[in-house]
Amino acid sequence: MHKPVFEIDFLMVILMNQKPKINNIIQLGHSRLFTIEQLSLEFSNGQTAEFERIKANAGRAVMVAAITSNREIVLVREYAAGTESYELQLPKGIVETDEDSLEAANRELAEETGYAARSLKLIKTIKVSPGYFKHDTDLVLATDLYEHRLDSGDEPEPPQVVRYPLTQVDDLLNRDDFSEARSIAGLLMVIKALNE
Repeated sequence: MHKPVFEIDFLMVILMNQKPKINNIIQLGHSRLFTIEQLSLEFSNGQTAEFERIKANAGRAVMVAAITSNREIVLVREYAAGTESYELQLPKGIVETDEDSLEAANRELAEETGYAARSLKLIKTIKVSPGYFKHDTDLVLATDLYEHRLDSGDEPEPPQVVRYPLTQVDDLLNRDDFSEARSIAGLLMVIKALNE
């Protein structure tokens, strides 16, 4: 009789819960935004390996899923240098040292969209490609919106604000310019949270 696929050997679970020992870290590169490191690891089974990772030099980030009273999600269309294209995405930015994630969410929302929220709720901390990228993004649900614009002064061009009806989420998910993984995951988690 075969074990179900989801059943894991008890010894394997114990071994996998022991983090590898980091024997050495070498900095391979550094920029204003990122540091690239090579880690020499020793696993609990005695195997050694070299891994590379990218660390964000800023602290954590925040991503805001703002919902209007008409049940629209507020998106921004901005240039993405990585893909050399304009992308629709949830507003996001860095949490400053004197802020918590909810304060940062409201500030970023006001800077990028001209809205602020009376109600803010942390939904989940999202990690992008944790196999090689070390950075946390806090997903925040923002509701009870009102007009409030802050000028950050750090955008080369103002983001285009797009309000997308939640009833058309399938269309949004099929758009070529709505491809950023955090925004897609955030949208789906927020829809789930709104329906609970």
